[in-house]
Amino acid sequence: MKKEQILDFTRRISQCNRSGLIVVMYDIYFAYLNGAKSAYEKGTWEEYKENLRKAQRMIDELISSLNFSYDLAKELYRIYVFCRDSLATALYRRDIGELVTAEELMRKLYTAFEQVAGTDKSGPLMSNTQQVYAGYTYGRDDLVETCQDSDTSRGFFA
Repeated sequence: MKKEQILDFTRRISQCNRSGLIVVMYDIYFAYLNGAKSAYEKGTWEEYKENLRKAQRMIDELISSLNFSYDLAKELYRIYVFCRDSLATALYRRDIGELVTAEELMRKLYTAFEQVAGTDKSGPLMSNTQQVYAGYTYGRDDLVETCQDSDTSRGFFA
């Protein structure tokens, strides 16, 4: 994953609510899958394995975020375990077909979670973070984001 992507994910995590956090976790998962695909095409097996293992860890995070008091969580758990096992098969067989299968399933879930996150109007999970403003100016190739410190005492309060 590139440094720009890491910074973008960090910013998004600091500004999102509960539903948005799940969407960000899916986006991180897909970024690792894309990294694994490009490593597969280049033939760099260590990078391929590293990206697949990190994608498996993202699935583990999604599993740990499930609330099993709902029946839907049990179904999601089965899908997540299937996808994690498919990535393990892709890792050890060096078969990108298993990776594509897992990606298709997770894409379907991603669109559903994205729609739910669009309707969630709860506040951000993290408080005492920088406020990010986007859209005031445009750079040569992309949108410029500005962070303004209205409160200089960010971080943990003891």
